[in-house]
Amino acid sequence: MIWDFIQNQILGMKWLNELVQNLLTLLGIDVTSRLGGSISFFIYDVIKISILLFVLVFIISYVQSYFPPEKSKKIMGRFKGLWARIIGALLGTVTPFCSCSSIPLFMGFTTAGLPLGVTFSFLISSPMVDLGSLVLLTSIFGWKIAVSYVIVGLVIAVLGGTIIEKLHLENQVADFIRNAKKINTVLPSDELSQKERFKSALDSVLQTLKKVFPYILIGVAIGAVVHNWIPQKWIENVLGSKNPFGVILAAVCGVPMYADIFGCIPIAESLLAKGALLGVVLSFMMAVTTLSLPSMIMLSKAIKPKLLGVFVSICTLGIIIVGYVFNLVQGFLIV
Repeated sequence: MIWDFIQNQILGMKWLNELVQNLLTLLGIDVTSRLGGSISFFIYDVIKISILLFVLVFIISYVQSYFPPEKSKKIMGRFKGLWARIIGALLGTVTPFCSCSSIPLFMGFTTAGLPLGVTFSFLISSPMVDLGSLVLLTSIFGWKIAVSYVIVGLVIAVLGGTIIEKLHLENQVADFIRNAKKINTVLPSDELSQKERFKSALDSVLQTLKKVFPYILIGVAIGAVVHNWIPQKWIENVLGSKNPFGVILAAVCGVPMYADIFGCIPIAESLLAKGALLGVVLSFMMAVTTLSLPSMIMLSKAIKPKLLGVFVSICTLGIIIVGYVFNLVQGFLIV
């Protein structure tokens, strides 16, 4: 009962949904109609995601103030082999970045001399899974789906980094990165005060909201349309059990889009409610956050075509396999 209260009222903010519906009803808007339902869905999801995003990014950024990039590089440098790739993937979970924001940090880690497998494990996990996605997914889909999503994301990141490292593709990194002067990993001697950490975390929240809020609006708007205007039969026929290629279609459709996990979740919520299979929905989310076209264009400036092709192939294959696995275990994860 305590967990249900946390999931429904604190993370899911059902009280906010009821409040929005009551206020719209007072204004004469029929929330049971398509238009009224769309308006209610839009207002509720935008406010809920924005509140959760504000709190999560603030907490994560405050914790990160104790681990500047220099310290992160030094910590990662202590580990070797598989453990190093696991640490790289886990580091990605505490960086609330979209794929395009992760690439400069990936370049910095590579320039600093970290193994290619470690930097790619970070590059895969950073946009795909983070603590924010864990909380948001829990608030909408429940803890089983949220935890499963994060675990498989980390597995893809570690396996992807392992394969890339075993292929010895270091010469496929752009020359200006390979030949760059190694970044100094000496830790700064001055420590931030609590006031400075608080201000830094707040600035990070504002910058993140400024960057992702337009995509939240777009994602929630698309979710509202799917939720209230697209017939359920259409979704079931295209993305349901009747279409064995639904996972592949979802992964391919997700690539041209550019959004982060916060903009994808409202769309995923609506698709799942309309009858799309769980694996299809999660494949779509992973493809959007990890393989968006803008981020691939940016990444192509940092690595050569062969390595880019290997990276895209590994991520695409992993996402598709995970999608079909989730389809098989959907009955267990969704109660």
